[in-house]
Amino acid sequence: MMMMMMMMKPAPLLLLLAGLGAGGSAAAAAPDTRATFARPQQMIDVGGRRMHLHCSGSGPVTVVFDAYSGGTGWSWYQVQPEVAKRTRACVYDRAGLGFSDPSSRPGTSANAVDDLQTLLGAAGIAPPYVLVGSSYGGANAQLFAYRHPAQVAGLVLVEPHHEDETARGNAASGGKLKQMYAMQAQMTAACIEHAEKGFVPGSEAMASCVGATIPEQGRELAAAHMAHAMSAPRRRAMAAEEAQFDTSGGQLRAARRTFGDLPLVVLVRTLNPFADPSKPPSKLVKAMEAENLKIQKEVAALSRRGEVRIIAGAGHIIHETKPEAVVKAVLDVVGQVQN
Repeated sequence: MMMMMMMMKPAPLLLLLAGLGAGGSAAAAAPDTRATFARPQQMIDVGGRRMHLHCSGSGPVTVVFDAYSGGTGWSWYQVQPEVAKRTRACVYDRAGLGFSDPSSRPGTSANAVDDLQTLLGAAGIAPPYVLVGSSYGGANAQLFAYRHPAQVAGLVLVEPHHEDETARGNAASGGKLKQMYAMQAQMTAACIEHAEKGFVPGSEAMASCVGATIPEQGRELAAAHMAHAMSAPRRRAMAAEEAQFDTSGGQLRAARRTFGDLPLVVLVRTLNPFADPSKPPSKLVKAMEAENLKIQKEVAALSRRGEVRIIAGAGHIIHETKPEAVVKAVLDVVGQVQN
């Protein structure tokens, strides 16, 4: 689902909203690799402002990763290094997030696609690209593929946003989804206000909005993650994307068509972000999950080479809970492209 993700371990409400998105994995990357993500690598001018790009590896195909709403390139720290062993792999930060400068333009999917196209060109990274997108980043990846079809050789969509998912999910949940989103919007505004004043260590606001560090990230990346979560400008950039969800959905809807025979893998969760994991799933949860799976199957069906993979034990942000499944999907698509 397209939703803003908090940068630290979230409070109970945000766990429901985020689908366990901030957790780590037992398969954490090596410490030196993790630390690399804690520092800017390349700062590329995109017309009066800079965007952050981090690439490694080499090969005829470049894999480009796009994170969930409010997310940063470092969210892929368990995936990108593994993919880079086989081909060039790049993560980047959207405008105002991570190490990238803010933009005066609205935080829409179309503007994110334009920024990425400009960034790759300015950095001299030529196609073909395999685009990997999580949640909102999955919407961006789809829109990029529609707008620049000659440049995109494959797609891996990790619980990608669909333009009708809010309406359909709300119907399946009996109206509860929009209630949760309204609560999220209130918390977003409150957390921005606290960030502007400065979080007080040990306060309820600090616990709710920022949470604790994630040991699996390593000391340097965890510190960068914490600083990002406490930054008012970064939180405003997150909110700017959230405020444009309807507009971004409309942009994807207007572009929607077949992907032809483009290699496409869609990864789908098994853990509902609104469910209590200690209890059996309710009828409501089952209805929401059935609708989510139906939506993702529809996306996969847009390509004659589309495939759905259901990832057992995965939350919404699959690359942070089951990174090995994302690595496999990406390398499978890269293999299809190269053969």
